[in-house]
Amino acid sequence: MKKLIFILNAIELYKLLLSGKYVQGVLYMDQNTGRITFKAYNRQPRSREKDVLVKKLPWGWVKESVERIKVFGSFPKDVGTAQVMGLLEDNTRDAKNALIDRELIEFV
Repeated sequence: MKKLIFILNAIELYKLLLSGKYVQGVLYMDQNTGRITFKAYNRQPRSREKDVLVKKLPWGWVKESVERIKVFGSFPKDVGTAQVMGLLEDNTRDAKNALIDRELIEFV
């Protein structure tokens, strides 16, 4: 059995298919006309600003995004729990100092 499918924006869809792209969309029965209709999704690439590196730390980094200050730390397991706790405090102190330095540079 053959069914005819009505395609919305057929010319734009055809150009995308000729360029080798996949087209995602929805196939539905139009209530007004009673025909099977395909409507392609209008997918747009996500665009967001990259995080700005405030300071590279010995065990991680401090970055600034539009809404947040991000601190990352990664420590090797073989140094032991007590030493990791000390390194974590050092990392946090360095991150705080980096934020203070950033504020001082901005106001000067």
